[in-house]
Amino acid sequence: SPAAPTCLIASLFAVLPSPRQVSPLNLRRLALTTLQMLDVDYDLSSTVFKQSNDSAWGQLEIALSACLPPNIVYNLTVYEIDTGQTTLYTVKKSISNAKSLGVSSDSASYLVASSNVTFSVIPEKVGESSGGGTLYILNCSDANGWWITGYTSHSLAEDLYNLLSPYFQTTIMIQNTQQLGQILNGTSIQNEQVQGAVVINTCGEAVPIPSGYYASNGVGYDTSANSYALYCYTLGRRVLQYNWTWASIVGYPLYYVANTGLFPSEQNDWGIYGMRQVGAAGLNAFLLGIDNQSYVYNSGWITDDLPGVVYLSDQARYYSNYYGVYPSPYQTATRALPSWITSTYHLTVTTYVFNQVDSYNPGAVYRHTATVNGTSGFRGSLLALGVTRTPDIRLTALGILSDFKPRLYRSEYTAVGTSRLVVLQLGQVGGA
Repeated sequence: SPAAPTCLIASLFAVLPSPRQVSPLNLRRLALTTLQMLDVDYDLSSTVFKQSNDSAWGQLEIALSACLPPNIVYNLTVYEIDTGQTTLYTVKKSISNAKSLGVSSDSASYLVASSNVTFSVIPEKVGESSGGGTLYILNCSDANGWWITGYTSHSLAEDLYNLLSPYFQTTIMIQNTQQLGQILNGTSIQNEQVQGAVVINTCGEAVPIPSGYYASNGVGYDTSANSYALYCYTLGRRVLQYNWTWASIVGYPLYYVANTGLFPSEQNDWGIYGMRQVGAAGLNAFLLGIDNQSYVYNSGWITDDLPGVVYLSDQARYYSNYYGVYPSPYQTATRALPSWITSTYHLTVTTYVFNQVDSYNPGAVYRHTATVNGTSGFRGSLLALGVTRTPDIRLTALGILSDFKPRLYRSEYTAVGTSRLVVLQLGQVGGA
């Protein structure tokens, strides 16, 4: 008979590590997030400054126990910080739910300040040491805007005033085109410094034009071309003469001229009356003016519609955090200026609001280089934001602040006992 088959049975035994060893609980992170959660409505900050017998401490114990898993024990200690010649930490209160935290524990600390602590930020004023320091915001009641969809010039002017006026020695709202003509003549409105001012045009692609002299033949109106591009040229000459920084907040700069009294029956082909199209000739003429070149009518389009989105530059993101001005970090740009204008018109980009894309700048500050009394330096500037409507005036504020860089002086007014350190130590009990 055949032999019986032989069977081999093998048994393997492996000891698996406990779940605690495979994925240990991060007690330090748990302690920190627990403290942050307890202070989400400043309840922790309020409680730690109360008397040790206050009922708020009992509420804190209840909240603390509710935040932690049942197998976690804790000790929470509050220290008062005395900053004299040497820093001293004095225990003010300690609460715990166990006599011992076990063989291993970890902790996190959290610094809180009393409501008696007052912080203040005092900005440096533009022009304090270098002259100038005036901010003009065009808020002309007799000039309509274009490509400011969703806003009015007035609402944009108010927002810009709130954002930027703390950084300037004088801020003036230009209420009508007559006042605009006044400063174009070099005459102050309120005894402010006209030289070295910043002028923000809130009308978008349109620019207010005063009636009379600045709209007259040979000054603002080019009869041969039937165009007000000559006004844009004169505007560029004034920017150079007075060393202004002219800010265009959106779109194609100086594409229209606006004055409801001067153009009561004319419109911009889109139904906005009191406005007349200048086209690309406006910006071309302005650049000739700021460079003190002879006026030539040129209607050639120079901007580009960039694909996709453009992103804030590293410089802009840095100053966004510094000044607390946070526009969207990416935008669409359909009116980006070419980089060749810097060599053609003696301009230098001193601030990139957005990263350059190929040979186009979606948003930048251009400072004009001129020689005055034998000394070469910057004189006259243009902030051009070639973004698509609707405008985000935080970009305008960020561009100006990034270029002028006024410093922020931060102060803290404190008294003894206004800062306390909270230390939460956690331990784990129970089996694996």
